[in-house]
Amino acid sequence: MIDTILAYIQSQFAAMDLSFSWTNLIEIAIIVAILYAIYRKFIKDTQSEKFVKGAFFLVFLWIFSEILIRLDLKIIGVFLKSIVTLIALSLIVIFQPELRKFLGFLGQVDFISRAFGSHNNNKKDDSIDVVKELIESVKYLSKTHTGALIVFDKDNAATSYSDVGTKLNADVSTELILTIFHPNTPLHDGAVVINGDKIVAAGVLLPLTEDPKLSWKYGTRHRAAIGMSECSEAACLVVSEETGDVSMTLDGTLKKYDDLITLKNDLENLLGYENEEVEDKKTIFKINNLITIRKSTNSPKGKV
Repeated sequence: MIDTILAYIQSQFAAMDLSFSWTNLIEIAIIVAILYAIYRKFIKDTQSEKFVKGAFFLVFLWIFSEILIRLDLKIIGVFLKSIVTLIALSLIVIFQPELRKFLGFLGQVDFISRAFGSHNNNKKDDSIDVVKELIESVKYLSKTHTGALIVFDKDNAATSYSDVGTKLNADVSTELILTIFHPNTPLHDGAVVINGDKIVAAGVLLPLTEDPKLSWKYGTRHRAAIGMSECSEAACLVVSEETGDVSMTLDGTLKKYDDLITLKNDLENLLGYENEEVEDKKTIFKINNLITIRKSTNSPKGKV
């Protein structure tokens, strides 16, 4: 079957008029755009992305085998072509979930609007739920003086640290966050790593800051949050167990929050859901709101 398909494709290319015109270039551009849209929608950032790259390599190998056959190196050419044929058969099994998802997506009435609709609007709708879950969690944790440490991973900066934690890959929810940081659970002492709208891992151990001038009033959670922000672009949200204070670290600096409204605005900015037209939200930590760690006069009271 695969040999028949490959032979048909080869015959079609052989019958093509190779004199290109502007119309041919436009057709090629449309095909590339369609393939790229399918890649972005169904394959990018999935486990199948590596297999797609391997498929492109198989196509190159098939073309190379045809060239070898044309150069009268038939044994090597046929050998490579046979390998490509065998692997191509296995791709049907490998991509079965993706093919099923793709066919189900085509069967939806609004598949065109969902495929080519505004990505930012969907992200905005998802962001409201994520921020809401985080705010509700922080509100309860602060009220009950339950210690918590949450890392907002950017560009997989915390991947090497989350490997030693417990993998979750679960949707962000208030119930799950409160369960993780409950004092009687095995994971409450570590950090929770959030990437997008997913809780990637829990019970993660973060590097502590090595700043010798850091005040002794900062406990382990604050030191881990500061240390993580010093060695990566990740931001860390801390809830003090002693005082219930809520703080966030970024680029080695710490900001303490007096209200949840400011925290909500910073989380929307941090997660990429802010209104880009508002210039005063472009920077998460404004200069006049920063608490410089080495010279802090509003340090949390007691260790956390």
